[in-house]
Amino acid sequence: EQYQTVYARIAGAVAAPTAGLHFTPDLLNRVGEMGAGIVPLVLHVGPGTFKPVVREDLSRHEMDTEFFEVGPEAAESVNRSRPGGGRLGAVGPTSVRPLEPAAAGQDEGWVLQAQSGGTRLFVRPPYAFRLTDVLITNFHLPRSTLLMLVSAFAGRERVLRAYQEAISEGYRFYSFGDAMMLY
Repeated sequence: EQYQTVYARIAGAVAAPTAGLHFTPDLLNRVGEMGAGIVPLVLHVGPGTFKPVVREDLSRHEMDTEFFEVGPEAAESVNRSRPGGGRLGAVGPTSVRPLEPAAAGQDEGWVLQAQSGGTRLFVRPPYAFRLTDVLITNFHLPRSTLLMLVSAFAGRERVLRAYQEAISEGYRFYSFGDAMMLY
């Protein structure tokens, strides 16, 4: 019960989305006061998220299926903001995992569709993100699916530089460690 985000509402994940542990009710209110919308998503994080990638050929790594849900209110809010220049920020790689499969469209632009189901999405370089513009994330373990998603988002070399900076400055890693915002 204590290892949860302040906005957790639905039981089902094996772990908290740890980038969200940085948020307090006060911080969420301040984010809202600055004009950012906050939309809820569901991803029941499974143990497969934490299995190290052991195959050299990344296309052969298989993710476990995880349940996700993007509600109609979330989709409507995101889709209403994007034509006016609104950007979509994800709190943690596990928030990207429901957003990207729920993207619809192509050349005319991507929209977020309300949907629920299972996802086995393994985001790794190279990956063309459809909706995610900003990512808040912790520092993850080597050879993890989470680190590979972050590397796909920001570029491997940029992420390696950030990790070197974190090590030299004594940042804390993993679940209760420090975070960074990438865009």
